Amino acid sequence: MDVTPSASIAASAPAGGLLRVMTCGSVDDGKSTLIGRLLHDTKTVFDDQISQLKLDSARHGTTGTAMDMALLVDGLEAEREQGITIDVAYRFVTTARRRLIIADSPGHEQYTRNMATAASTADVAVVLIDARRGVLVQTRRHSFIASLMGIRHVVLAVNKMDLMDFSRDVFERIVADYREAVASGGFASIDAVPIVARDGDNVTAPSARMPWYVGDHLLGLLETIAPETEATTGPWRLPVQWVSRPDASFRGYAGTIAAGAVAVGDAVATSGSGPGSGHVSRVARIVTMDGDLPRAAAGDAVTLVLDHEIDASRGDVLAAAENPVEVSDQFAAHVVWLATAPLQVGREYLLKLGARTVPASVTSIRHRIDVNTRQKLPATQLALNDVARIHLSTSVPLAWMAYRDSRDLGGFIVIDRQSNATAGVGMIDYALTRAANLVWHELALDRYARAGAMGQRPLVVWFTGLSGSGKSTIANLLDKKLHALGRRTYVLDGDNVRHGLNRDLGFTETDRVENIRRVSEVAALMADAGLVVIVAFISPYRAERDAARARLPAGEFIEVFVDTPLEDCEARDPKGLYAKARAGLIPNFTGISAPYEPPLAPELHLRSDGLAPEASAELVAAHIAHLEQRPGAPA
Repeated sequence: MDVTPSASIAASAPAGGLLRVMTCGSVDDGKSTLIGRLLHDTKTVFDDQISQLKLDSARHGTTGTAMDMALLVDGLEAEREQGITIDVAYRFVTTARRRLIIADSPGHEQYTRNMATAASTADVAVVLIDARRGVLVQTRRHSFIASLMGIRHVVLAVNKMDLMDFSRDVFERIVADYREAVASGGFASIDAVPIVARDGDNVTAPSARMPWYVGDHLLGLLETIAPETEATTGPWRLPVQWVSRPDASFRGYAGTIAAGAVAVGDAVATSGSGPGSGHVSRVARIVTMDGDLPRAAAGDAVTLVLDHEIDASRGDVLAAAENPVEVSDQFAAHVVWLATAPLQVGREYLLKLGARTVPASVTSIRHRIDVNTRQKLPATQLALNDVARIHLSTSVPLAWMAYRDSRDLGGFIVIDRQSNATAGVGMIDYALTRAANLVWHELALDRYARAGAMGQRPLVVWFTGLSGSGKSTIANLLDKKLHALGRRTYVLDGDNVRHGLNRDLGFTETDRVENIRRVSEVAALMADAGLVVIVAFISPYRAERDAARARLPAGEFIEVFVDTPLEDCEARDPKGLYAKARAGLIPNFTGISAPYEPPLAPELHLRSDGLAPEASAELVAAHIAHLEQRPGAPA
């Protein structure tokens, strides 16, 4: 097989350096075709690839000697069959003046998450617009996300000019419309070029068919744009990705410098939430694969060896001792929601910032942003592809920087705790000042001292199941049994709590999440007082029950699934709720018009196959007695 390039690719490093480029825009604007044309015209394609391209083009319907340049980029069979881009494809172009990494991002709204991935590392966005259609919703969405992701340079490529008779008026109208649409985007530069990606007009050489355009062609613009780079001045920061211990004589902290520059001899402090936070040492060596350096700057991957050991681990940040990184556990941020399941205020997710992953929740949605008008709209939850300003809280303080100053220390992803899938991407704007004013007050007596005085173990016994399953009945029987044994208990019942603490909440998914969040906080506080807390709530979502469990020490949360079939619950219907729900009088009723997510691994699974409530309560009491007999339980 011939793997000789169709022309020699420059071997020396271009003077312009590396530029990361993302193409974006709506479906069928020609992104893949444009990249294919760039690859072909810059001689970055091997001869055997050209031969295969001709065969593929004929098989996919291209007639004559023409080639479908999009097939050079669209590698998935599903992409070729549908004629759309699904995944992000990265291609490399080297010219005499610059090296380019080009990301072909999907245009379809369904794959906005892939577009956001491409934008997170790009320096420049090439926004394509079909000259026949002008500025579309997806054009605005992609441009807005690009600006949120820190991209400051745009090349506007108005494609398919041949289908509009190469009209200068059409081009200028589209450019004016686009500039108006992104006026508040904060872009440092917007360069516009009319092209025909299929034929190569104004892609790598001027077009004779548009003599009225006197600007540079697309490749020329990309070769001359100076990208925004992480600051190499000011205090330095190194997020620790790995603690290197190849042998007993070497200990180094490996990572990529996120900002500033560090030199041997500089004083260094740790920033994070661990016990080593704030400890100071000095840089003894800056180790790289190519040998030691006297100095390293933003973007350099290094291993720092300190003159004496300090307690720092993956996720902590090493920084200039005289100007350490700020830490906070509450932030204002922008988020792009990428999951089909809506974002719920109060629901606990995982947040990954740098190399650190911690539990976190959105405490409020300040507003949702209309990508067409940039109007700020009220919202109680976020749907797929929504962009919003939020406040969020993390379980521990995190070292951070504003996203505008550092993508590494300001950009985060939101992970669904159940599926472990990426649910959203976010950019920190600033820390909330209230976080700095709150300090946990350590009490002289802990939960075990209080529980020990009552001769019991602090516990939360969490009953979950459908309405009418028998949760409250069993919970009350358990309360009586424990009280007779001298245990100090309290019952939190769903209806009772909604008469007071949660009387402001309805039954939407968002309100149900907040309902359980509040109850789990109260239950955790009561357990901290040494009590056995019995909770009887439908609590339909696993995420909220898991979050309630996470608020307590291991072994102090007992999940009891009262597993009664829906038909039995409906036959009982002690409050007449199922009849009203079937009649459409109660919306969002669990089991009828709202889902119930049964526990996957409860401590106790009570099935209603002939087991009386009294016997069920006895089983739970026996389980509690067994826990109290374990080593380490309060006497």
